[in-house]
Formats: sequence, C-alpha cells, structure tokens
Amino acid sequence: MNGYQTKNYGQPVKRYVQTMDLQNNPELIGKYREAHDRQHFWQEIKEGILSVGILEMEIYILGNRLVMIVDTPLDFRWDEAMRLLATLPRQAEWEQYVAMFQQCAAQATSDEKWQMMERMFYLY
Repeated sequence: MNGYQTKNYGQPVKRYVQTMDLQNNPELIGKYREAHDRQHFWQEIKEGILSVGILEMEIYILGNRLVMIVDTPLDFRWDEAMRLLATLPRQAEWEQYVAMFQQCAAQATSDEKWQMMERMFYLY
C-alpha cells in the first residue's frame, strides 16, 4: 500500500471524521461506489460541499462500513454548514437517491446519516 497524499491548504485546518454503514449487499455497494466516481458524482453536490466551506472530503470503505474525512478551515461551523448544505440545489434529491444504499431513514439529511466519530488517539 502506497498511502494517500494529503493536500496542503497553506493554513491550519480542522478535521472531522464520520462513519456510516451501507446495506450489506454487494450489488448496492457497487452502485454506491459508482455514484461517487468521477463520471457519476453530481456536480451540484460537489459545488454545494465546497460552497459551505469544506476544503476536502474523502470517503473510505471496508466491506459495508464507510468512514468520511472532512477538512475545513479553523473557523468552520459544522452545524451551520450542514443546515445550509441541506437547502442547496439537488441536495435533498441526492440524499434520497443515496439513501437506498445506506442503512438510514429514507428522508434523512446527510448530517443525520453520518455519525461523528471521536478521536481517541493521535501521535503527539
């Protein structure tokens, strides 16, 4: 494994880490992966994520477990950004579409689906 290069933002950033489970169905997991590839990911969703101040977002997968890493500026306000994100064009449509792959309520917002993880260790 070669690892993943991280971006240099030229400023200190905050990192948020969240988790969620997908339906434990290989076909649905494959379709969820496809929905997030460069060819199929909705441009409006990318633009919305960036417009609320998120600098980078990565999703990692192991089986049906997802881990999302979000980097933001230090002054980023998560709750405010998620409220705004939920109102942006096509966001509700996107959330409803991907809900069929996820273990969540069909009408859940992104912030309701993803569970914030607590950092329990880092190398000081």
